[in-house]
Amino acid sequence: MRELERYYRVLELEPGASLEEVNQAYKDLAFVWHPDRLPKENQRLQEKAQRKLQEINEAREKLRSLTVQPQNTYYYSPGTKSSSTYQSPQPKTDSYKAPKSPQPNPDSYKPPKSPQPNPDSYQPPKPHSDLSGKNFSQANLSNKDLSGRNLSYANLTGANLSDTFMHKVILRGANLSEANLFRANLLLADLREANLRNTNLIGADLSGADLRGADLTGARIRSGDRLMVKLIGANLAGAIMPDGTIHK
Repeated sequence: MRELERYYRVLELEPGASLEEVNQAYKDLAFVWHPDRLPKENQRLQEKAQRKLQEINEAREKLRSLTVQPQNTYYYSPGTKSSSTYQSPQPKTDSYKAPKSPQPNPDSYKPPKSPQPNPDSYQPPKPHSDLSGKNFSQANLSNKDLSGRNLSYANLTGANLSDTFMHKVILRGANLSEANLFRANLLLADLREANLRNTNLIGADLSGADLRGADLTGARIRSGDRLMVKLIGANLAGAIMPDGTIHK
């Protein structure tokens, strides 16, 4: 039982979470810890990411097997010569009969309900349409995928960007004043000379981001005395920090 609870904890879930919750937690963590999203030159982080991926892969497989395996036993036929002829469980028990037509029903497979992400299939963000200079003031962009997009000099004042994926996004000179970037993913983002005054950065990941010359005056980055923003490998040369000092 303790071993089972450990697998749930690895996926940051409470014991007894559903299979859908297990799959979603795996998807989120595989995205966060994929080595392609971390600085290549940081060997320690790369090794840590590999360990994390192994742990969450093992946890998901163990928890999935506990859910799927009991159903499989109802479809096993002692008369078969080898388990290699075993078909994927179907609602009917005649799945061992030679099919006259392909058995899988494409309508029964719904990826959005049961995502099966593979971290090894992760590809770097591809270039998207040019959104430089666009006006997104007060826009709700929460949970959107803006990875790799060019938003240089865009107006994002007061925009809701919470939980938004912005891996390698270009925000050079963009106006993000008073925007909500709660838990936003800004890995390797280009934020040179960006206006981040009074921005909510609690929980945001700015690892490897270029913040040279950015203005973070009044930005929220702490909860009490605790720093709540990831700045691993970020370039802060010349940036104006929340307290008004210039980072050297």
